[in-house]
Amino acid sequence: MVATEPQSETTVPASSGPGLLGQLIRFALIGGFCALLDLGTYSLLRAVGMDAAGWVTLARAISFIVGTTTAFFLNRRFTFSGGPREGGTQVGGFVLLYAVTFFVAVGVNQWMLHLLPESAWKATLGWVVSQATATVINFVMLKWVVFRERPVKEN
Repeated sequence: MVATEPQSETTVPASSGPGLLGQLIRFALIGGFCALLDLGTYSLLRAVGMDAAGWVTLARAISFIVGTTTAFFLNRRFTFSGGPREGGTQVGGFVLLYAVTFFVAVGVNQWMLHLLPESAWKATLGWVVSQATATVINFVMLKWVVFRERPVKEN
């Protein structure tokens, strides 16, 4: 018997993840935890002597690495769990993404420290602005590049 109707090769997205709203909520919760970890690391390093001009940038760099590495693994497990597990490809995407956001976060932090008037909250406010900027970039790139859900062919 010969089929007379053409086979349609439609694709549907793999929907094993929590959906966009669920991802945003999980990303926000994990992000909040990791932001506290980042800020805590930054504050601790500044408290032990890394508050001087040249050292504050290194303190911000270290805190960024601690927070974002933790965020990557938690988001991979809980937020973007529907995405593929492509070890080398994901790690490469992670490294590239976080290299870019690292320089954005550290650069924005430095820019804020230059622009903001002297106050007791200057370093913390600079950190908040730099963290918010990096967070927006991270969600977009993690969702649609690093952990993107690929369509599956329906037969």
